[in-house]
Amino acid sequence: MSDRLLDMEDFATKTGPKGVINDWRRFKLESMDKDNLPPAKRELLRQMSSPSSARDGDTIAEQNRKMSVQEYELLKEEDEGCLKKYRRRCMQEMHEKLSIGPRFIGVHELDSGEAFLEVIEKEHHSTVVLVHIYKVGIKSCDDLNHCLDCLATEYPTVKFCRIDAVSSGASERFSDEVLPTLLAYKAGELIGNFLACTQHLNQEFFATDVEAFLNSYGLLPEKELPTVEDEEENDVE
Repeated sequence: MSDRLLDMEDFATKTGPKGVINDWRRFKLESMDKDNLPPAKRELLRQMSSPSSARDGDTIAEQNRKMSVQEYELLKEEDEGCLKKYRRRCMQEMHEKLSIGPRFIGVHELDSGEAFLEVIEKEHHSTVVLVHIYKVGIKSCDDLNHCLDCLATEYPTVKFCRIDAVSSGASERFSDEVLPTLLAYKAGELIGNFLACTQHLNQEFFATDVEAFLNSYGLLPEKELPTVEDEEENDVE
């Protein structure tokens, strides 16, 4: 907890006027393609990165004034695109600081009733656990599995699991008529119980349809913000 408070304090120091300006300045300098800058601008960038290397005889006031002019000339170019990247990065950092609980990759396959109980009882209290009870050979179960594979990449703070009805040890309770079944848990409590859940969807459904269904019951958090790298790739495309 203390580490988390220190992280938040460090984040807060960037929110004052001087902190924001200095953080923006560093981001701008770091994002520049220094190798392709003209020699004159490269020298300005070197001086901006190391103000102490300014010419002898200049007073601190003169150095600061010159640096301000130099920064303006250098930073004013392509500021709009760089500012958009900076805002994305700040939002991404804020989202990561405020996010709590573990993160997961993919859909977890449960191989027994004991594994099923363990994931429900021992998971972090803030984590929503979605369990798909399925049976091999049932088309709607296969389709739902593909959809959950997609959603697991979109919602890494949700723990997506699946278990074969036979492996669960309760196959008599989960007959073909009630499959696929989706169960939702949080802090060990059942918060969603959807038997034959695909009856609420069209005959042909996709991950976005399952997402909308789960959102209608408040079972999914806000989507993860795209990373700066993802946004840059989209801009290129």
